[in-house]
Amino acid sequence: MGKKAKSSRKGKKAWRANISTEDIEEYFENNTKDALSGGSLSNAPSDSLFYVDKSRDLSVKRKIEKSREKVLRCDSLLQRNPFVQPIPSSIQKKKQAKKNVKAVQTTNDKNDHSQKDESVPGSSSVDLWDGEDAVKTKKKFKPSVIPAVEVEPPGCSFNPAHESHQDALAIAVADEMQKIYRDELGPEPIPLTVPGEVIDEEEKYFLDADGEDDDDQNENLIDNGDADADVEKRPHKTKMVTRVEMNRRIRCKEQLRAAAEAKKVEELSKEIDSLPDILQEIAKEDEEKNKRHLRRIVAKKERLKACPPRLGKHKFMPAPFQVLLSEEKTGSLRQLKGCCTLVKDRFKSLEKRGLVVPSKKSSGK
Repeated sequence: MGKKAKSSRKGKKAWRANISTEDIEEYFENNTKDALSGGSLSNAPSDSLFYVDKSRDLSVKRKIEKSREKVLRCDSLLQRNPFVQPIPSSIQKKKQAKKNVKAVQTTNDKNDHSQKDESVPGSSSVDLWDGEDAVKTKKKFKPSVIPAVEVEPPGCSFNPAHESHQDALAIAVADEMQKIYRDELGPEPIPLTVPGEVIDEEEKYFLDADGEDDDDQNENLIDNGDADADVEKRPHKTKMVTRVEMNRRIRCKEQLRAAAEAKKVEELSKEIDSLPDILQEIAKEDEEKNKRHLRRIVAKKERLKACPPRLGKHKFMPAPFQVLLSEEKTGSLRQLKGCCTLVKDRFKSLEKRGLVVPSKKSSGK
């Protein structure tokens, strides 16, 4: 390319026209831009241009904390639940473990004359495979009202005295009679089969005739009922009530209301006058309630002495009273008749005390 043609510089006007003003225009543009944007960036301090972001992202932090706080199910099962009460046996183990730890600490202090150890006292967890440190607790059983071994009356001996033998026989007879009376006075069981009779052909005709008469009577009753319903459905003529009749009815209502109020006042005055009698009746009722309550308690205790509470499906049946008859009394052990074994007696005792669930009585074959 050729060189650019030079302009002439003979006059002052030519000089001004040839001088470029781009840098001045650029300077003014930059100044206006800086003024509109808030000042030039080169002159602004670094604190206004840059800042350290010290704010925290709370949502991310919460997510991280949630993930950290989340407990596995296996760990949550091992944690203690404040809404579940501890088992009394574990409480006893804790108390006994604490007592043992305190006793060991006191003996160490006496022997060594040293400071107390700042160790954690024994916890309720016991090592299953360590038999030495395990704390054994005695299981407390509820005392039974029925004795383990019941002493029979002297009349049940193989060679009893005459009077004691008669008393034992009377007790046995009374028990048997109670069973008989209970069966007789109790409700009759529902029969499994109902006996029927064969009806002859002549009786069948009579039964059919009775059935037809009943049908005729029912039809007559239905017809009479329809007639009564028709009579009731007829429109009733409304009777006009005069002013005198209305006033008379209003006076009757007021008289009845006044009589009812007077009767209420009279009854209230009677009740106020009879307050001492009411208080005496209340005191008598309270005494009867207390006596009834005491009778129930005594009856419950006697019932517990006789038989245990219901444990299973079958009810406890006491063993029959073992007493010898007058003919069976021999006076020697060699001629004694065989009676119930000791195993059966002990098993009945366990059932009676509620340690064994009574089973169905099996008939020996």
